[in-house]
Amino acid sequence: MTLAQHFAALDTLLFSTRQYWQCTAFDYDAIPWPELSSLLWALDDQQVSELDSDQNALYAYFAKAIKGLDELKSLCELPTTQQTRDEFPFWISNGIKGRKFEQLQDFVAAISQQKSQYPVLEWCAGKGHLGRMLAFNGAPSIHSIELQAHLCEQGQHSANQQQLPMQFSQANVLTDDVTEYFKEQQHAVALHACGRLHQTFMQQASDAKTQQISFSPCCYHLFTDNDYQAMSEPAKQSQLALTHRDLKLALQETVTAPSRVDKVRKTEVEWRLGFDALRKSITAEQHYVSVPSVNKAIFSDSFKSFCLWAAEKKSLSLPEDIDYHEFLAIGKQRKRVTERVELVRHVFRRAIEVWLVLDRALYLQQQGYQVTVSTFCEKQLTPRNILIQANY
Repeated sequence: MTLAQHFAALDTLLFSTRQYWQCTAFDYDAIPWPELSSLLWALDDQQVSELDSDQNALYAYFAKAIKGLDELKSLCELPTTQQTRDEFPFWISNGIKGRKFEQLQDFVAAISQQKSQYPVLEWCAGKGHLGRMLAFNGAPSIHSIELQAHLCEQGQHSANQQQLPMQFSQANVLTDDVTEYFKEQQHAVALHACGRLHQTFMQQASDAKTQQISFSPCCYHLFTDNDYQAMSEPAKQSQLALTHRDLKLALQETVTAPSRVDKVRKTEVEWRLGFDALRKSITAEQHYVSVPSVNKAIFSDSFKSFCLWAAEKKSLSLPEDIDYHEFLAIGKQRKRVTERVELVRHVFRRAIEVWLVLDRALYLQQQGYQVTVSTFCEKQLTPRNILIQANY
């Protein structure tokens, strides 16, 4: 399949199944799909958690109940360009945590297939870990662009110490004029630049006709409008109307969180839903209303103290005689519903991400690039493992 054919097939399937994923789990007190109810309640909470962490098992579990899942699964399977990792001396990996260093090794191995001898532009560089590895591997020069001045200083200090040909520039790439950084004879790279950051990178690089572009997108909703603005012509013509909520769904396949973090997250969901039930009982409103983010330390206190805090945030006066145990019990039961609604939505999380990636790939193709889409590392290292490579 061409990229355009791949996109069209995925777009058609996502549109026809949108009732299963284009919704908000917190809105429901009961399973909203009668045809899936028995399947979902046949699972205990531990099985829901286990199924949620295995995308292929998710496809298989719902394949008979949701039409088109076998095709959806195949459309989400991308070729891999993962190569043998290069070895780097300890001073290159110093300060990079294990899993992150392995991601960088795999990304470097995948983009080094091009055997580019062009100078490198490193976008959203942080301390320049990626750039240092590319410089060590023989890139003639690295120009690293980063927002935070202290990271530029630390990166430049490390590069100077290690005698690597790197130059840092501090810039806000969303507001500053960054056109001068992009050259024709150049390899522009970005690992996990978020949302509008990688879209700006693509637009600037293609405007400059930069010879090689390699990047792995991340956090598609950040720094963007709530209503998704498609980049390519096929995506602009799609009937899908994506919002931040849908874009966040693409990010909900995660590497297993530590059990302590998972426990806090479950408590947070129970308490938020319990407070929502309390709020509804007072206001008679029936739709879910979110409460602002808060320091996780609050979830080691009591449900009552959380409700008092949330009520203040919502300008809600609470009666004295509230049975907090009752509303916490409602929250726990609603969490069981929410988790099962989310489980169905998660069947489509990779498909949304591939749709978004193909929109980007097709945009670059329209600018005259030869484009490939692949994975550069195992999901265990990062679920954001998709690599877009473009050659002019």
